[in-house]
Amino acid sequence: MRWSARELTVEEPAALPGLAKLSNLVRSVRTPEFAGITFHEVLAKSALNRVPGASGMPFEWTINPYRGCSHACAYCFARNTHTYLDLDSGKDFDSEIIVKVNVAEVLRKELAKSSWEHPVVALGTNTDPYQRAEGRYALMPDIIRLLAESGTPLSILTKGTLLRRDLPLLQEARDLVPVDLAMSIAVYDDELQQSIEPGTPTTTARLATVKAATDAGFDVTVFLMPVLPYLTDTRDHLDGALERIAASGATRVLHTALHLRPGAREWFFLWLEREHPHLVPRYRELYARSNYAPKEYREWLAEKFRPLVAKHGLTGRSPRWTWSAERQTHQTGQPTLF
Repeated sequence: MRWSARELTVEEPAALPGLAKLSNLVRSVRTPEFAGITFHEVLAKSALNRVPGASGMPFEWTINPYRGCSHACAYCFARNTHTYLDLDSGKDFDSEIIVKVNVAEVLRKELAKSSWEHPVVALGTNTDPYQRAEGRYALMPDIIRLLAESGTPLSILTKGTLLRRDLPLLQEARDLVPVDLAMSIAVYDDELQQSIEPGTPTTTARLATVKAATDAGFDVTVFLMPVLPYLTDTRDHLDGALERIAASGATRVLHTALHLRPGAREWFFLWLEREHPHLVPRYRELYARSNYAPKEYREWLAEKFRPLVAKHGLTGRSPRWTWSAERQTHQTGQPTLF
């Protein structure tokens, strides 16, 4: 393995209790370069994850080189996955990052199997493959190369501007297989964005990454997700957001209203109570019966989006792996695609 790009400087002698149960834990390490974050290096047994058919997702396979995410988005739906390791879905999710250091070696073997039929593989559907750890571990280049060389189409969804590092490689991959790129940019108010997504690149930096990707010849979709009720759902905010997205060269926008799964719900409400306490009663009412915003709110939001999306010309080709409006509405009652 190419350890030279992945080694950290200070070993952490004691793993957390849940991680100590893992037979594949190599070591837990910290470094001043990533203050407050512990990386738990593990040897993965598999790289490709089959998505259960009942999930309603529009793809069958994913790769997640990391678990946990230093982007620290208060609303992140994946937070509860950390509890499987006896870690909490709040601060631990943000700062105790699982790194599958051998993911490329395992992936190479899996792609070589005669049973592999080369469906689209989605990256970034759980935790972000271009979070800060990727700058140190550099797992994505090998993953991209292996998928492309095996004839496997791939898609990437990220908030990470580190995507720009791999654009030349992704251009090479595109000559071999279909490649879809999407950037997640939910908030277009700088103060609010840094409050609710404190570990992410700025909105401006992400839009610049979209521009770099479009200049490299990619059709880029922007995920304006989640829309936050009473915070980012005004016409002025959405109109300004879509204007900036169009200026970046993106071809399409997808949106959803905020949904609050267990784990994310508790952490989001802690943030809301601290930063916008006057909205707590309204959110309690809005999400009293479901993890999803009420149907009436979603329909109201969709009606607001439609003319704005048309106004800014953001109705281009949809990535082959994204939800169709009909499928997502059937699964969750929440339309996302225009």
